[in-house]
Amino acid sequence: MKNSGLTGVQSEAPQAATSKRVALWVAVLGGFFTPFMGSAINIALSAIGREFSLDALGMNWVATAYLLAAAMFLLPFGKLADIYGRKKIYTWGIGLYTVTSFLCGTATSGFMLIVFRVFQGIAGAMIFGTGMAILTSVFPPQERGQAFGISVASVYLGLSLGPVAGGFLTQHLGWRSIFFIIVPMCLAVFILVLWKLKGEWAEAKGERLDLAGSVVYSLALVTLIFGFSRLPSMLGACCIGAALLGFILFVKMENQCAAPVLDLTLFKNNRVFAFSSLAALINYSATFAVGFLLSLYLQYVQGLSPQKAGMVLISQPLFMAMFSPLAGRLSDRIEARIVASIGMGLTVLGMLLLLLLDAETPLPLVVVSLIFIGLGFALFSSPNTNAVMGSVERRYYGVASAALGTMRLTGQMLSMAITMLVMALYFGKSPITPESHGRFILSMHTIFVIFSLLCAAGVFASLARGVRSLSK
Repeated sequence: MKNSGLTGVQSEAPQAATSKRVALWVAVLGGFFTPFMGSAINIALSAIGREFSLDALGMNWVATAYLLAAAMFLLPFGKLADIYGRKKIYTWGIGLYTVTSFLCGTATSGFMLIVFRVFQGIAGAMIFGTGMAILTSVFPPQERGQAFGISVASVYLGLSLGPVAGGFLTQHLGWRSIFFIIVPMCLAVFILVLWKLKGEWAEAKGERLDLAGSVVYSLALVTLIFGFSRLPSMLGACCIGAALLGFILFVKMENQCAAPVLDLTLFKNNRVFAFSSLAALINYSATFAVGFLLSLYLQYVQGLSPQKAGMVLISQPLFMAMFSPLAGRLSDRIEARIVASIGMGLTVLGMLLLLLLDAETPLPLVVVSLIFIGLGFALFSSPNTNAVMGSVERRYYGVASAALGTMRLTGQMLSMAITMLVMALYFGKSPITPESHGRFILSMHTIFVIFSLLCAAGVFASLARGVRSLSK
């Protein structure tokens, strides 16, 4: 069997002594525990809501606060990684994630938990904005698809184990144990990075961070998501309008800045980068809240325990983990737009099957729907990542990784925002009770219709990207 190159050393990397295997292990371990946390907390939301007397929107914010903070800081930290070093920012991110995970486990109120989740999201941004950039710095173009596939598989493995472990821990040790169990995982990655990951990557060294642009972008994003959470009130509409003005100002500032936090020419002059990013935004917008909705459906409507609900939800990320390495290898040989577009099509099919759910739906139908979504996501994610990272110059690796992460997290937030809006229209601030199960199912169907339409649009965005041009 020939050496695939995953255990060798990249001679073109900034530090030739850096082992590709070590870099891959760092990316795999770092990519595991963040989605593990997210999927485990989804299972624990009902328990958190009962302890802190949170309504449906309050439980939404426990999940959304983390995503919002991560998306706000992804671009600035991606740029800082290109300037000061990707390993340095990644290491600080792992350390901060360790501390904030412990603090989340000690929260004594819903408000305190949400605040700690914000700081945990900031730490997540430091990890998300550098992980893929480090892999891209180490691996040559012809090997990146396979490396990305393995890294993405670790993400989905975290998503797979999260519901099972989250359900077990919540049922037997309480929801706080989910945060505490993350601490030793983070410490292990922290030690591995300091001990084994040699070298640094800072091709944009000497450039300055566009602080003003970063602030405007972050404030606009916060205002947008806050506005969605307050719809259909007038305050919500005004916040969304203000956010759109903020984004217009951000674009104007970046076009005039000598060293922008986000070089907009990547979108203007790079068709592959632009449409691949758009496809990622659409894909995550249409899929992320599915786990949240089905967690509530299985526990409130079907009456399953957190542990049993986790066993049902595991089917989607399990298929993601199984097929992501294969999809990554395919993207080294076949254009990403073909593989990723097929994946988006399978996701549409899975969404349409979810429209059949009601109070009496047999669980196998839920599992089949999740399998289609999981397989579709696996075929989409690795090839799409390979297309994005392979379409930019080396000095933009951190920014490209952060931009892709921003599309992912912004899409996830939009997914939760759509869910917030629809549930607010159907429920207001009322809790989910047996008397309101009919309204909950109706709201869930409305959301899945919206998600199906988004996925269908994502197929066209994926096909429109054109042919990838590999970076050197």
